[in-house]
Amino acid sequence: MAFRVAVVGATGAVGREILKTLAERDFPVKEVAALASGRSAGQEVSFGEKGTLKVQNLDKFDFRGTDIGLFSPGASVSAVHAPRAAQAGCVVIDNTSHFRMEPDVPLVVPEVNGHHLQRFAKRNIIANPNCSTIQMVVALKPLHDAARIRRVVVATYQSVSGAGKEGMDELFNQTRAVYVNDQSQPEQFTKPIAFNCIPHIDKFMDDGSTKEEWKMAVETRKILDPDIAVVATCVRVPVFIGHAEAVHVEFENPLDEERARDLLREAPGVLVVDRREDGGYVTQTESAGEDAVYVSRLRRDPTVPNGLAFWCVSDNLRKGAALNAVQIAEALVEQGLIQAKRAA
Repeated sequence: MAFRVAVVGATGAVGREILKTLAERDFPVKEVAALASGRSAGQEVSFGEKGTLKVQNLDKFDFRGTDIGLFSPGASVSAVHAPRAAQAGCVVIDNTSHFRMEPDVPLVVPEVNGHHLQRFAKRNIIANPNCSTIQMVVALKPLHDAARIRRVVVATYQSVSGAGKEGMDELFNQTRAVYVNDQSQPEQFTKPIAFNCIPHIDKFMDDGSTKEEWKMAVETRKILDPDIAVVATCVRVPVFIGHAEAVHVEFENPLDEERARDLLREAPGVLVVDRREDGGYVTQTESAGEDAVYVSRLRRDPTVPNGLAFWCVSDNLRKGAALNAVQIAEALVEQGLIQAKRAA
């Protein structure tokens, strides 16, 4: 069975990665529509090694007959067009933040809570979590199953691609400006990002947290367990692709590091690279273009009972966005949910 697929936001960094991932994983497509704003209509985007697609105007696109919509156009655009697509019978998998915390929209990481897909039919919309949340919960899932997590303290080191192509351009231009003794004012970020770290992602909230930090807490609870306490500090760093996280976990039950290492090695989507020697860990640049969530620096946290700490790295454009969305589509097919809906 082959499906008609629409990729919304096809000219953006995540949209292009979705098209690449669909082609690489040979998702069974009958037809792919690349959609973006009217000003991008007529451009061509690559569909992996399968050729190019001409971009169509999202505003004028009729979603009737489209089976799956992979959305990454920005929250305000998804707010308008995702319900329109869903009402036309298209199953929407949305990468934006707009629907994530709505109670009747499942928030899914297939390796963690793929069974939640059974609840998508009410709205015909499935939400893709935040990139930093996805990689963390993939690593936490096998540990939580074994010893039940009480509390997570996480500091993130997030690449500029999380802010889109414009963020990547700003890092490039500011870095070049430093070397030629030129001036380059920040536009996408609140302070210069070249050779700098900025502890500020998304808007500030009343309690002093940023919305990115809030997302990590509430999304982890919705995906994994509502009783897990999470405190995050999210930092933008001068790296083009790949998010890293320093994660400290407190469990209800004892879990030694060797057992945790074994559990992580067996977990889907996780690769453990943890040698206690120079270079025996994975960094952000090494994760770029890869599908896995890498875990390194696993060790006991002696400051709390039943504590572990680890370093977690993943490509935020792939597992943090495009790959997870495509995996959701694959899970819908594997579980027979699309076929059942279409037959009905």
